[in-house]
Amino acid sequence: MRNPFETDERRSFRDALSRFVASEVMPHADDWDEAGEIPWALHEKVAALGVFGLGIPEEYGGLGFDDCFMRAIYHEEIARCGAGGVAAALNGRSISIDPILKLANSDIRDRVLRDITMGRKGSSLGVTEHSGGSDVAQMQTRAVRDGDHYVLNGSKTFITGGMKSDYFVVGARTGGKGLRGISLFFVEADMPGFSRTNLDRKMGWWASDTATLMFDDLRVPAANLMGEEGAGFLAIMNNFNLERIGLIAGSLGMMKACLEDSIAWAEQRQTFGQKLIKHQVIRHKIADMSARIDAVEAFLNQLCWIINQGDMPVAEICKAKFFTTKSLEFVASEAMQIMGGAGYLRGNRIEKVYREVKVMAIGGGSEEIMRDLAVRQMGL
Repeated sequence: MRNPFETDERRSFRDALSRFVASEVMPHADDWDEAGEIPWALHEKVAALGVFGLGIPEEYGGLGFDDCFMRAIYHEEIARCGAGGVAAALNGRSISIDPILKLANSDIRDRVLRDITMGRKGSSLGVTEHSGGSDVAQMQTRAVRDGDHYVLNGSKTFITGGMKSDYFVVGARTGGKGLRGISLFFVEADMPGFSRTNLDRKMGWWASDTATLMFDDLRVPAANLMGEEGAGFLAIMNNFNLERIGLIAGSLGMMKACLEDSIAWAEQRQTFGQKLIKHQVIRHKIADMSARIDAVEAFLNQLCWIINQGDMPVAEICKAKFFTTKSLEFVASEAMQIMGGAGYLRGNRIEKVYREVKVMAIGGGSEEIMRDLAVRQMGL
């Protein structure tokens, strides 16, 4: 089906990413999954394609322009490898680079932003805590002003890329309870009082490091306050919107991988005297999978167009997020049914996608939080 939003530039961008994933990622994805990490050189190779430079000025190694369609294309294409941990390992910076650009002082931007954009250094967003999960308003980590420093105490968990990142955007409570008491700080991994531990044995995202961060009387220069004190919650919420677009697009890429491999398997597998693809029950599964993919793709294209016009349709993004992850759950399950026992063996895309489903439904805001936020944005 022809995409009315496709341009020559976007088509070229997708083709370059597709070729890169096929040659540089797919042959190694299983090994990286089993090893629990990707080589750091991959960060720099992906950065050379410009994907981390969208919305970043050229002086910081960026492209000097933004395009939501191109953001979505990147997340979709990298997800086609099936190993969600590969994308997660690369994309910790994607949800932290924008706050650094918009809120950090010029000294910090000049010192770190180009290295992050070019893939030489890693950065992560530190918001989630054991006690609150998706409920950011319950944040417990505190930052107390002490002369020309803030002293941070507390912890963060489920931090994507947290074991290898050099820089962190950390949320901490500087005021009272609720939304208005949260601020953001720029934290470096070599600061005294900072420590981290690895969260391994995850159900999925094997190739990505995930960390718990600890702050024990960590002294952060007051100049590392990002934006205004007490205004961190709004910055976090705004940042989540583009993260959710990435998760929607990544889920779409996973769904397409499942459909492609299901069709390929059904066309070669023989059962009861004919190819699997000739059985009506299998054909209906493929039709149902394809319909959900078309619906998600249409929804995503609409959102990208609206965002490119300068609006941020929060309610629609939330609805698209839970609609997409439910669709991914369905497509991955149907693909596993089509492949049968072969799909249950490690080393194929469908098996990898199947164990990544739940993290896509939780990350960036759980399906339950998305439903609640969507209804509140509708004024109800």
